[in-house]
Amino acid sequence: MFQQILLAVDGSGRSREMLNMLLTLPSIQNSQINVLHVIPNSTNSEGITEYRLAGEKIIEREIKSLRLSSGNSTVSLLKEGEAKDVVCKVAEELKANLLIMGSRGMGRLQAILANSVSQYVFQLSDVPMLLIKDDVYIKTIRSIMVSVDGSVASNHSLDLAIKLASGAKDVEIFLARVVKRKDENTASTDPVLVEASAKLKRLNIPSRSFVGSGDVGKELVRLADESNASILLVGSPDRRPSIARSLPDLDRLLGSSVSDYVRVNATVPVLLTRTIE
Repeated sequence: MFQQILLAVDGSGRSREMLNMLLTLPSIQNSQINVLHVIPNSTNSEGITEYRLAGEKIIEREIKSLRLSSGNSTVSLLKEGEAKDVVCKVAEELKANLLIMGSRGMGRLQAILANSVSQYVFQLSDVPMLLIKDDVYIKTIRSIMVSVDGSVASNHSLDLAIKLASGAKDVEIFLARVVKRKDENTASTDPVLVEASAKLKRLNIPSRSFVGSGDVGKELVRLADESNASILLVGSPDRRPSIARSLPDLDRLLGSSVSDYVRVNATVPVLLTRTIE
């Protein structure tokens, strides 16, 4: 199901720790793991040699620390250039099903000013992207929380959660629904939750539903934290015209999107999916 996984490593081990948790899932146990480390361009051969040697050691250490099954294979990718551009390019070339990388969890303006790699990739890549902030606790995968609202983007996110959970006996999918008012709907009456729950029941995937009200981003962060979710999965619609696909999404850049708020504030790893509308 996940034929190509791109693991971007910087030597901290955070993205590899997350992948080790995912490797317990049946859906990941036949994947090719592409381990990418990017070194900066250097003006002299001595500098390049030093960067390359250090980069090779990082990749070797990360691969040795992966808890691989017999069905997994690994590919080492040591590239030169701007990390943010290289990650996007490699993800596209591989047609990766999943990109895993670390994030400092900076706010939008701070991230832009600091030339954040994860923020840039978040803006431009169409690959599902699992971000692990430096300050989040990486848990054993027992639950995958999905934000559902009936949109194309949320339906796509639910399908991805189903793929992840497929074949896993002890993984639940948590359905998170945020409504405008507390008395608007309940888990048993909300049509979006009822439909999503029925879909999971047909697939024999255990699920629970959670309802919040008010600001969507804040409520998703709260629900994920209070339910002790292992991962929070959020869909992000891409409304840019095709001619502007290589340019940043202004909603994301200016921080007006739910996914940007969740990316910065969630207390669990965040898996962001993108859907063209």
